[in-house]
Amino acid sequence: MQERHTNRKLYFEEQAYTTQKYVIPFISKQIEITPATRVLEIGCGEGGNLKPFMDLGCKCVGIDIVESQINNAREYFSDHPNFKNLELIASDIYDIQRSDFQFDVIILRDVIEHIHNQERFMDFVKRFMTANGVIFFGFPPWHNPFGGHQQICASRLSKVPYLHLLPYSLYRWVLRKGGETEGKIDALIEIKDTGITIERFERIARKNGFEMAERQLYLFNPNYEIKFGLKPRRAWPIFRSLPYLRNFYTTAGYYLLRAK
Repeated sequence: MQERHTNRKLYFEEQAYTTQKYVIPFISKQIEITPATRVLEIGCGEGGNLKPFMDLGCKCVGIDIVESQINNAREYFSDHPNFKNLELIASDIYDIQRSDFQFDVIILRDVIEHIHNQERFMDFVKRFMTANGVIFFGFPPWHNPFGGHQQICASRLSKVPYLHLLPYSLYRWVLRKGGETEGKIDALIEIKDTGITIERFERIARKNGFEMAERQLYLFNPNYEIKFGLKPRRAWPIFRSLPYLRNFYTTAGYYLLRAK
């Protein structure tokens, strides 16, 4: 499992597979994807989620704060036939002050759970949406078995479910005893700070003037198909309707939001 977080090209290909097979059909329920569609991905990494849109001829912009990942993206897309349609930017999204930043589709896949002050972010991002634009969020609810992203651990702790729900001091102690580096421990503690539940996400969205155009909660994350050979499985209606408890068994939430 650790390999997927160190082999960036493999991660790129996994993102592209899941977005092409599951994310684009989900978005297409509300908006037609054509070569005229303008797409922005925030926290794009190497841009794997953008590749299926690029394949369709869309105009795409990817932005990430990690410059090395943007450099990887430029390399991975260098021979793409629609490379001219792609702009890649290494920057903090809050530093973007461009009048041409208006998009029909904005994507945040496995990103919102890493953002500090999510209320501020959700209010800020609306400025980049066209009048009929949509914003896609895909994220693992905090309380699910691996909601703390402990799969990035180099030790056997990567396979321990619900480990991240330990109190801060005990969690840090267990990680240290497991042999994780201080840098890795700090990263996991930061995820503990920013992890988000279904209820909190929906509350923030409503507070900031969004309406849910589509929502799907998964027992088996669509990305598990390419990672583990497991077909996606939607949460049964009765399980989707149980506030708070649903966070413990929902491995992915897919949302499509519009501004009211």
